[in-house]
Amino acid sequence: MKTNRPLAPETLAAQALGFIDPENGALVPPIHSATTFERPPGGIVGPGYNYTRTDNPTYAQVEALLARLEGGEEALVLASGMSAVTAPFLALGPGDHVVVQDVLYWGVRAWLNDFATHWGLKVQYVSAGDLDALRAAMRPGETKLVWVETPANPLWNVVDIAAAAEIAHAAGARLAVDSTVATPVLTRPLEHGADLVMHSATKFLNGHSDVLAGALITARDDDFWQRIRMVRKDLGMVIGPQEAWLLLRGMRTLHIRVRKACENALAIAQAMQAHPKVTHVLYPGLPDHPGHAVAARQMQGGFSGMLSIRVAGGKEAALETMRRMAVFTSATSLGGTESLAEHRRSTEGPDSPVPDDLIRLAVGIEATEDLIEDLTQALDF
Repeated sequence: MKTNRPLAPETLAAQALGFIDPENGALVPPIHSATTFERPPGGIVGPGYNYTRTDNPTYAQVEALLARLEGGEEALVLASGMSAVTAPFLALGPGDHVVVQDVLYWGVRAWLNDFATHWGLKVQYVSAGDLDALRAAMRPGETKLVWVETPANPLWNVVDIAAAAEIAHAAGARLAVDSTVATPVLTRPLEHGADLVMHSATKFLNGHSDVLAGALITARDDDFWQRIRMVRKDLGMVIGPQEAWLLLRGMRTLHIRVRKACENALAIAQAMQAHPKVTHVLYPGLPDHPGHAVAARQMQGGFSGMLSIRVAGGKEAALETMRRMAVFTSATSLGGTESLAEHRRSTEGPDSPVPDDLIRLAVGIEATEDLIEDLTQALDF
Protein backbone atom coordinates (compact mmCIF):
# COMPACT_ATOMS: atom_id res chain seq x y z
CA MET A 1 0.00 0.00 0.00
CA LYS A 2 1.38 3.42 -0.99
CA THR A 3 1.16 6.52 1.18
CA ASN A 4 -0.19 9.85 -0.04
CA ARG A 5 2.98 11.75 0.83
CA PRO A 6 6.74 11.08 0.95
CA LEU A 7 7.84 9.24 4.07
CA ALA A 8 9.85 11.11 6.68
CA PRO A 9 13.58 10.35 6.93
CA GLU A 10 13.19 8.68 10.33
CA THR A 11 10.58 6.34 8.84
CA LEU A 12 12.87 5.46 5.94
CA ALA A 13 15.71 4.73 8.35
CA ALA A 14 13.62 2.77 10.86
CA GLN A 15 12.24 0.53 8.11
CA ALA A 16 15.46 0.28 6.07
CA LEU A 17 13.60 1.84 3.12
CA GLY A 18 10.65 -0.46 3.73
CA PHE A 19 12.60 -3.65 3.06
CA ILE A 20 10.59 -6.87 2.81
CA ASP A 21 12.26 -9.95 1.40
CA PRO A 22 10.31 -10.86 -1.76
CA GLU A 23 10.99 -14.58 -1.29
CA ASN A 24 10.01 -15.11 2.35
CA GLY A 25 8.62 -11.84 3.72
CA ALA A 26 11.49 -11.25 6.18
CA LEU A 27 11.68 -7.68 7.48
CA VAL A 28 15.44 -7.78 8.08
CA PRO A 29 17.71 -7.65 5.03
CA PRO A 30 20.05 -10.64 4.59
CA ILE A 31 23.85 -10.55 4.66
CA HIS A 32 25.30 -11.41 1.26
CA SER A 33 28.72 -12.80 2.12
CA ALA A 34 29.54 -14.01 -1.40
CA THR A 35 32.73 -12.58 -2.85
CA THR A 36 31.92 -13.49 -6.45
CA PHE A 37 28.79 -13.68 -8.60
CA GLU A 38 27.80 -15.59 -11.75
CA ARG A 39 28.61 -13.88 -15.02
CA PRO A 40 27.22 -14.47 -18.50
CA PRO A 41 28.97 -17.12 -20.64
CA GLY A 42 32.35 -15.89 -21.75
CA GLY A 43 33.02 -14.10 -18.49
CA ILE A 44 32.11 -10.65 -19.80
CA VAL A 45 31.73 -8.16 -16.98
CA GLY A 46 28.34 -6.50 -17.32
CA PRO A 47 25.83 -4.64 -15.17
CA GLY A 48 24.88 -6.13 -11.83
CA TYR A 49 27.18 -7.80 -9.35
CA ASN A 50 30.47 -9.33 -10.43
CA TYR A 51 32.95 -9.22 -7.56
CA THR A 52 32.51 -7.92 -4.04
CA ARG A 53 35.50 -5.55 -4.22
CA THR A 54 33.38 -3.58 -6.68
CA ASP A 55 29.85 -4.01 -5.32
CA ASN A 56 27.78 -6.26 -3.11
CA PRO A 57 24.01 -6.43 -2.47
CA THR A 58 24.57 -5.72 1.22
CA TYR A 59 26.53 -2.56 0.38
CA ALA A 60 23.70 -1.53 -1.92
CA GLN A 61 21.15 -1.70 0.90
CA VAL A 62 22.94 0.76 3.16
CA GLU A 63 24.07 2.95 0.24
CA ALA A 64 20.50 3.39 -0.97
CA LEU A 65 19.43 4.51 2.51
CA LEU A 66 22.38 6.91 2.84
CA ALA A 67 21.61 8.51 -0.52
CA ARG A 68 17.97 9.03 0.48
CA LEU A 69 18.82 10.47 3.90
CA GLU A 70 21.32 12.95 2.45
CA GLY A 71 19.29 13.78 -0.66
CA GLY A 72 22.09 12.61 -2.95
CA GLU A 73 22.14 10.74 -6.23
CA GLU A 74 24.44 7.93 -5.08
CA ALA A 75 26.38 6.78 -2.02
CA LEU A 76 29.34 4.54 -1.32
CA VAL A 77 30.29 2.73 1.88
CA LEU A 78 33.99 2.29 2.51
CA ALA A 79 36.27 0.44 4.90
CA SER A 80 36.70 3.33 7.36
CA GLY A 81 36.21 7.02 7.87
CA MET A 82 39.76 7.64 6.67
CA SER A 83 39.03 5.64 3.51
CA ALA A 84 36.09 7.94 2.89
CA VAL A 85 38.29 11.00 3.52
CA THR A 86 41.14 9.95 1.28
CA ALA A 87 39.16 8.61 -1.70
CA PRO A 88 38.19 12.05 -3.11
CA PHE A 89 41.77 13.32 -2.75
CA LEU A 90 43.10 10.18 -4.42
CA ALA A 91 40.70 10.82 -7.31
CA LEU A 92 42.56 14.08 -8.03
CA GLY A 93 45.79 14.39 -10.00
CA PRO A 94 49.34 15.60 -9.30
CA GLY A 95 49.51 19.38 -9.27
CA ASP A 96 45.90 19.84 -8.27
CA HIS A 97 45.34 22.43 -5.56
CA VAL A 98 43.07 21.70 -2.60
CA VAL A 99 41.93 24.01 0.19
CA VAL A 100 41.33 22.49 3.63
CA GLN A 101 40.28 24.12 6.88
CA ASP A 102 43.02 24.28 9.47
CA VAL A 103 41.30 22.81 12.55
CA LEU A 104 39.54 19.53 11.83
CA TYR A 105 39.91 15.84 12.66
CA TRP A 106 43.65 15.52 13.16
CA GLY A 107 43.94 12.33 11.08
CA VAL A 108 42.91 14.21 7.94
CA ARG A 109 45.63 16.82 8.34
CA ALA A 110 48.24 14.19 9.20
CA TRP A 111 47.39 12.16 6.08
CA LEU A 112 47.47 15.21 3.82
CA ASN A 113 50.84 16.31 5.20
CA ASP A 114 52.44 12.87 5.27
CA PHE A 115 51.09 11.32 2.08
CA ALA A 116 49.03 13.54 -0.23
CA THR A 117 51.79 16.05 -0.81
CA HIS A 118 54.22 13.28 -1.83
CA TRP A 119 52.58 12.76 -5.22
CA GLY A 120 52.24 16.47 -5.91
CA LEU A 121 48.91 17.48 -4.43
CA LYS A 122 49.11 21.13 -3.38
CA VAL A 123 47.47 21.55 0.02
CA GLN A 124 46.58 24.94 1.47
CA TYR A 125 44.98 25.43 4.88
CA VAL A 126 42.58 28.23 5.81
CA SER A 127 40.95 29.23 9.06
CA ALA A 128 37.68 27.38 9.61
CA GLY A 129 34.69 29.60 8.93
CA ASP A 130 36.78 32.51 7.61
CA LEU A 131 35.08 33.08 4.26
CA ASP A 132 37.46 35.90 3.28
CA ALA A 133 40.43 33.60 3.82
CA LEU A 134 38.72 30.86 1.81
CA ARG A 135 38.01 33.26 -1.04
CA ALA A 136 41.63 34.47 -1.04
CA ALA A 137 42.95 30.91 -1.12
CA MET A 138 41.09 29.92 -4.27
CA ARG A 139 43.07 29.52 -7.51
CA PRO A 140 40.55 29.49 -10.39
CA GLY A 141 41.26 26.60 -12.75
CA GLU A 142 43.78 25.06 -10.35
CA THR A 143 41.78 24.53 -7.13
CA LYS A 144 39.84 21.29 -7.55
CA LEU A 145 38.51 20.54 -4.09
CA VAL A 146 37.58 22.44 -0.94
CA TRP A 147 37.31 20.30 2.20
CA VAL A 148 35.47 21.53 5.29
CA GLU A 149 34.20 19.93 8.48
CA THR A 150 31.27 21.40 10.39
CA PRO A 151 30.98 21.42 13.34
CA ALA A 152 34.75 20.95 13.35
CA ASN A 153 36.44 18.54 15.76
CA PRO A 154 37.35 19.36 18.56
CA LEU A 155 36.81 23.13 18.80
CA TRP A 156 33.39 22.89 17.13
CA ASN A 157 33.87 25.80 14.75
CA VAL A 158 31.01 26.20 12.27
CA VAL A 159 31.36 26.68 8.51
CA ASP A 160 28.66 28.33 6.41
CA ILE A 161 28.17 25.56 3.85
CA ALA A 162 26.16 27.62 1.36
CA ALA A 163 28.73 30.43 1.34
CA ALA A 164 31.65 28.00 1.08
CA ALA A 165 29.94 26.24 -1.83
CA GLU A 166 29.43 29.52 -3.66
CA ILE A 167 33.11 30.42 -3.26
CA ALA A 168 34.29 26.97 -4.35
CA HIS A 169 32.03 26.84 -7.40
CA ALA A 170 33.04 30.33 -8.52
CA ALA A 171 36.61 29.02 -8.83
CA GLY A 172 35.57 25.82 -10.58
CA ALA A 173 36.15 23.64 -7.51
CA ARG A 174 33.98 21.11 -5.69
CA LEU A 175 32.99 21.40 -2.04
CA ALA A 176 33.22 18.33 0.18
CA VAL A 177 31.76 18.45 3.70
CA ASP A 178 32.67 16.16 6.57
CA SER A 179 29.27 15.96 8.26
CA THR A 180 30.12 13.15 10.67
CA VAL A 181 29.10 15.14 13.74
CA ALA A 182 25.99 16.77 12.27
CA THR A 183 24.67 13.60 10.57
CA PRO A 184 21.79 13.88 8.06
CA VAL A 185 19.45 14.19 11.05
CA LEU A 186 20.69 17.75 11.65
CA THR A 187 22.26 18.92 8.38
CA ARG A 188 22.01 17.87 4.73
CA PRO A 189 24.99 19.64 3.13
CA LEU A 190 23.95 18.83 -0.44
CA GLU A 191 20.86 20.99 0.08
CA HIS A 192 23.20 23.89 0.91
CA GLY A 193 25.23 23.49 -2.28
CA ALA A 194 27.90 20.93 -1.32
CA ASP A 195 28.98 18.40 -3.95
CA LEU A 196 30.12 15.60 -1.64
CA VAL A 197 29.28 14.59 1.92
CA MET A 198 31.59 12.41 3.99
CA HIS A 199 30.81 10.46 7.16
CA SER A 200 32.96 8.46 9.46
CA ALA A 201 30.16 5.93 9.67
CA THR A 202 31.91 4.35 12.65
CA LYS A 203 30.44 7.18 14.68
CA PHE A 204 26.81 8.33 14.80
CA LEU A 205 25.61 6.44 11.72
CA ASN A 206 26.47 3.08 13.25
CA GLY A 207 25.98 4.35 16.79
CA HIS A 208 27.08 1.25 18.70
CA SER A 209 30.90 1.39 18.64
CA ASP A 210 31.14 -1.97 16.90
CA VAL A 211 31.67 -1.14 13.20
CA LEU A 212 34.56 0.51 11.34
CA ALA A 213 33.14 2.19 8.23
CA GLY A 214 33.06 5.31 6.10
CA ALA A 215 30.55 6.78 3.67
CA LEU A 216 30.50 9.21 0.77
CA ILE A 217 27.38 10.69 -0.82
CA THR A 218 27.40 12.68 -4.06
CA ALA A 219 25.03 15.28 -5.40
CA ARG A 220 25.51 13.88 -8.91
CA ASP A 221 26.94 10.84 -10.67
CA ASP A 222 29.65 12.50 -12.77
CA ASP A 223 33.16 11.68 -13.95
CA PHE A 224 34.69 12.63 -10.60
CA TRP A 225 32.30 10.31 -8.77
CA GLN A 226 33.24 7.49 -11.12
CA ARG A 227 36.92 8.11 -10.32
CA ILE A 228 36.07 7.84 -6.60
CA ARG A 229 34.31 4.55 -7.34
CA MET A 230 37.45 3.36 -9.13
CA VAL A 231 39.63 4.37 -6.17
CA ARG A 232 37.46 2.33 -3.81
CA LYS A 233 37.61 -0.71 -6.10
CA ASP A 234 41.26 -0.55 -7.14
CA LEU A 235 42.63 0.22 -3.67
CA GLY A 236 40.35 -2.29 -1.98
CA MET A 237 38.70 0.28 0.29
CA VAL A 238 35.60 -1.86 0.67
CA ILE A 239 33.71 -2.67 3.82
CA GLY A 240 32.85 -6.25 4.68
CA PRO A 241 29.25 -7.45 4.19
CA GLN A 242 28.87 -8.14 7.92
CA GLU A 243 29.97 -4.59 8.76
CA ALA A 244 27.68 -3.13 6.11
CA TRP A 245 24.76 -5.05 7.60
CA LEU A 246 25.60 -3.85 11.13
CA LEU A 247 25.83 -0.29 9.83
CA LEU A 248 22.37 -0.57 8.30
CA ARG A 249 21.02 -2.00 11.57
CA GLY A 250 22.52 0.87 13.54
CA MET A 251 21.04 3.47 11.21
CA ARG A 252 17.53 2.26 11.99
CA THR A 253 17.74 4.12 15.33
CA LEU A 254 19.84 7.04 14.05
CA HIS A 255 17.25 9.77 14.53
CA ILE A 256 16.30 8.76 18.06
CA ARG A 257 19.93 8.45 19.16
CA VAL A 258 21.07 11.74 17.64
CA ARG A 259 18.19 13.70 19.12
CA LYS A 260 18.80 12.30 22.60
CA ALA A 261 22.53 13.03 22.33
CA CYS A 262 21.73 16.60 21.27
CA GLU A 263 19.37 17.02 24.22
CA ASN A 264 22.03 15.73 26.62
CA ALA A 265 24.81 17.83 25.10
CA LEU A 266 22.86 21.07 25.33
CA ALA A 267 21.94 20.42 28.97
CA ILE A 268 25.58 19.62 29.79
CA ALA A 269 26.81 22.74 27.98
CA GLN A 270 24.41 24.94 29.92
CA ALA A 271 25.36 23.31 33.23
CA MET A 272 29.09 23.60 32.56
CA GLN A 273 28.78 27.31 31.77
CA ALA A 274 27.84 27.83 35.39
CA HIS A 275 30.69 25.76 36.87
CA PRO A 276 33.53 27.83 38.35
CA LYS A 277 36.20 25.33 37.24
CA VAL A 278 35.18 25.59 33.56
CA THR A 279 36.65 28.58 31.70
CA HIS A 280 35.11 27.90 28.27
CA VAL A 281 32.32 25.73 26.89
CA LEU A 282 32.64 25.11 23.14
CA TYR A 283 29.22 24.15 21.76
CA PRO A 284 27.38 25.66 18.75
CA GLY A 285 24.06 25.39 20.58
CA LEU A 286 25.03 28.15 23.02
CA PRO A 287 23.97 31.66 21.95
CA ASP A 288 27.43 33.08 22.70
CA HIS A 289 29.20 30.60 20.40
CA PRO A 290 30.65 32.58 17.44
CA GLY A 291 29.09 30.15 14.96
CA HIS A 292 25.69 29.90 16.63
CA ALA A 293 23.77 31.94 14.07
CA VAL A 294 25.11 29.92 11.14
CA ALA A 295 24.59 26.65 13.01
CA ALA A 296 20.99 27.60 13.83
CA ARG A 297 20.38 28.22 10.13
CA GLN A 298 21.88 25.02 8.74
CA MET A 299 21.34 22.59 11.63
CA GLN A 300 17.74 21.60 12.21
CA GLY A 301 16.59 19.98 15.45
CA GLY A 302 19.79 20.19 17.47
CA PHE A 303 23.46 21.13 17.55
CA SER A 304 25.07 17.67 17.81
CA GLY A 305 26.11 15.48 20.69
CA MET A 306 29.66 16.85 20.78
CA LEU A 307 31.14 19.61 22.91
CA SER A 308 34.39 20.53 24.59
CA ILE A 309 35.16 22.19 27.91
CA ARG A 310 38.31 23.98 28.99
CA VAL A 311 39.25 23.51 32.61
CA ALA A 312 40.80 26.10 34.91
CA GLY A 313 44.25 24.98 35.99
CA GLY A 314 45.56 23.78 32.63
CA LYS A 315 46.58 20.31 31.53
CA GLU A 316 46.95 18.73 34.96
CA ALA A 317 43.53 19.93 36.07
CA ALA A 318 42.00 18.57 32.88
CA LEU A 319 43.66 15.19 33.35
CA GLU A 320 42.62 15.06 37.02
CA THR A 321 39.04 15.81 35.99
CA MET A 322 39.14 12.88 33.61
CA ARG A 323 40.59 10.56 36.24
CA ARG A 324 37.67 11.37 38.53
CA MET A 325 34.94 10.63 35.98
CA ALA A 326 32.80 7.59 36.69
CA VAL A 327 30.03 7.67 34.06
CA PHE A 328 32.01 9.16 31.19
CA THR A 329 34.61 6.70 29.90
CA SER A 330 38.06 7.86 28.85
CA ALA A 331 38.24 6.65 25.25
CA THR A 332 38.62 7.78 21.64
CA SER A 333 35.65 7.99 19.24
CA LEU A 334 32.16 9.42 19.38
CA GLY A 335 28.60 8.81 18.32
CA GLY A 336 27.96 5.65 20.34
CA THR A 337 25.30 5.07 22.95
CA GLU A 338 27.87 5.59 25.70
CA SER A 339 29.44 8.92 26.70
CA LEU A 340 33.19 9.32 26.24
CA ALA A 341 35.75 11.90 27.34
CA GLU A 342 39.16 12.53 25.85
CA HIS A 343 42.11 14.82 26.44
CA ARG A 344 42.67 15.58 22.76
CA ARG A 345 46.09 17.23 23.13
CA SER A 346 47.50 13.98 24.56
CA THR A 347 45.95 11.98 21.73
CA GLU A 348 47.06 14.26 18.91
CA GLY A 349 50.60 14.92 20.15
CA PRO A 350 52.80 17.98 20.60
CA ASP A 351 51.98 19.49 17.19
CA SER A 352 48.27 19.62 18.01
CA PRO A 353 46.61 23.07 17.85
CA VAL A 354 44.23 21.99 20.62
CA PRO A 355 44.63 23.74 24.01
CA ASP A 356 46.04 21.43 26.69
CA ASP A 357 43.25 22.35 29.14
CA LEU A 358 40.57 21.01 26.76
CA ILE A 359 38.44 17.90 27.33
CA ARG A 360 36.36 16.66 24.41
CA LEU A 361 33.01 15.18 25.43
CA ALA A 362 31.24 12.72 23.14
CA VAL A 363 27.78 12.61 24.66
CA GLY A 364 25.71 9.45 24.55
CA ILE A 365 22.11 8.62 25.35
CA GLU A 366 22.33 8.02 29.10
CA ALA A 367 20.18 9.85 31.64
CA THR A 368 20.97 13.56 31.46
CA GLU A 369 21.21 13.97 35.22
CA ASP A 370 23.76 11.16 35.53
CA LEU A 371 26.06 12.82 33.01
CA ILE A 372 25.83 16.28 34.57
CA GLU A 373 26.37 14.89 38.06
CA ASP A 374 29.41 12.94 36.90
CA LEU A 375 31.06 15.99 35.36
CA THR A 376 30.21 18.14 38.37
CA GLN A 377 31.76 15.74 40.88
CA ALA A 378 34.78 15.21 38.62
CA LEU A 379 35.47 18.95 38.53
CA ASP A 380 35.01 19.44 42.28
CA PHE A 381 38.53 18.80 43.57
